This record gives sequence, structure tokens and C-alpha cells, in this order.
Amino acid sequence: MTTHPLPSTIAQVVEHELVIKKSVFLTHLAPVRSVEEAEDVIARIRKQRWDARHHCTALVVGVDADRQRSSDDGEPAGTAGVPMLEVLRRREVTDVVAVVSRWFGGILLGAGGLVRAYGSAVSETLDLARPVHRSFLTRVSIEVPHADAGRITAFLHQWVATHDAVVDQPTYGAAAVLGVRVAPALVPAFAADLAALSGGALAPRIGATEVVDRPA
Repeated sequence: MTTHPLPSTIAQVVEHELVIKKSVFLTHLAPVRSVEEAEDVIARIRKQRWDARHHCTALVVGVDADRQRSSDDGEPAGTAGVPMLEVLRRREVTDVVAVVSRWFGGILLGAGGLVRAYGSAVSETLDLARPVHRSFLTRVSIEVPHADAGRITAFLHQWVATHDAVVDQPTYGAAAVLGVRVAPALVPAFAADLAALSGGALAPRIGATEVVDRPA
């Protein structure tokens, strides 16, 4: 599996209002897992904010941000959805849908003004969002006697504090099964450090490499 850098996402829904020349731009930014879920969000916002003149949208979905769509929803072509989508691309986020509802204030903004307004609406809302970083991590588990679980758990927490890793929840049966998720390139270093700690008595079991979300 390749382990290239991944785009991030957001932790939860964020909304932000921008007023330009009496026009109100209300942005709804939501984390989603599919195009279908994004479309459900768009439909719900349209229903809730039925009195807005436009509901312009942009969405990016997929671990590698490979599914992208936008809509101007009646604004001049290329003045709303495209600049919104460009902000999501430039900020390198995925699994996100942006809906900007506009209430017209009676003053025409012009094509350039609309591009700036819709782009700023999404950019300012992203500034308020809590990012969730994603990376490929390899699952590594260690089976240890219960008597040694406390010492090994302390080692795991110390190790992840200085490496690209997270501690998994332990499980307890006939023995304790402790685990971490480690950047693939660091698996050999982890195995060596564990061997040094245990005098070679413990060997990690290497599992799958998966995408892991980690809130900032």
C-alpha cells in the first residue's frame, strides 16, 4: 500500500454568516462520508432555508479527494460553486460539503464580487472548523502476561509521545493484548525498541495498514 500524504477533513458542522452590500451569505460546512450523504445535507439546508434565493454548493469526497462537484444554483456560471470548490481544493480537505445560502440585498455584486464573496464565505468558515488529520498507520499488537501489562503500557505511551503513533485500546483475556498504530516506516524502529525493553522476549504482531483520523 502506498502511504502518500492525505487531505484532512473537519470534526463537526460549522456555520458562518458573511454580509456584503446587504446580501447575506450563510455557509453550512459539514463532514460527510459519501456523495449521497452530501446530497442529503444539501437537500436539508434547501428545505430549512427555503427563503434564500440561492443555495450554492461544493463538495469533495474520498480518501484522496477524488470525487468533486459544485453548483452555481442560478448565480452566473462560474461565480459561486467553482470558487467554493477551489477553496476546498486549495485548503486540501475532503469528505466535506459546503452550502452557501444567499439572501439578495438589492445591490448587484458583479461577477468578480460574487467570486470573491462565495470564496470568502467558504474560506472564513473553514477557518472556524476543527481540522481532523488523516494518515496511514499500521496496526501493531503485543501479547504480554498480565503482570507485565502496566510496564509495557507505560512504554507504549512514552513511545507514541515522540513518534507518529497512537495507542489502541487494550484487551484482556488469558493474556493482555496491547496495541499501537504506527507510521509504516516506523514499524522496524518500534520492534527494535520493544525488543530492547524486553530483552528480546516480546515480538510485535504486525497487522493491517489503515487510514486513521486524528483530530488536531
